[in-house]
Amino acid sequence: MLQPQAVIFDIGNVLMEWNPERFYDAQIGVAARRRMFAETGIEQMNLDIDAGAPFRETVYATADRFPHWAEPIRWWHDRWIDIAAPRIEGSIALLRALRRRGVPVFALTNFGTDSFAFARTQYDFLNEFDRAWVSGHLGVIKPDPRIYEIVEADCGLPPGRLLFTDDKPENIAAAAARGWQVHLFRGPEGWARQLRAAGLLDAGEAPA
Repeated sequence: MLQPQAVIFDIGNVLMEWNPERFYDAQIGVAARRRMFAETGIEQMNLDIDAGAPFRETVYATADRFPHWAEPIRWWHDRWIDIAAPRIEGSIALLRALRRRGVPVFALTNFGTDSFAFARTQYDFLNEFDRAWVSGHLGVIKPDPRIYEIVEADCGLPPGRLLFTDDKPENIAAAAARGWQVHLFRGPEGWARQLRAAGLLDAGEAPA
């Protein structure tokens, strides 16, 4: 396997946790959360935002359609930073270690345009990529092959020289189908081992 020339990070559940179910379970209880998600299509709402729909307007329009759930639906916007938390410090340390080595570090993320702009004001590491491809800007979300094509064309590197980590198997599979080197993220420790195996970091920079 050729040594990667660039490393591409997913963001949600790789650099910061994204677990809306956990947030809502704590706020309204598991049973109510399950009913709300089933009745309102809130997960499809989020996919629409990731594909470029306006953040606040989309959330509030959904809340208006479901008055019984209006307040917790609006939390998706109003308390978004509480949902998209906490930071995954081990992964952030690896990102920064790669940058110190001079390895190009990119992001490829399903993320809304407005929510990503807001997140960048809250999380410093989101401003540290050499390049970030954000689904909301591109109008296409992973695992659609088109988003990987865009990355390849834009970065100018051969697919086999890109090392990509993501927590979703379908996103990894789509990248692997294009010849990318891939790692299914299950925690910073395994990702550190992958980066060491690829010759990008040493044990001191990427402790397991």
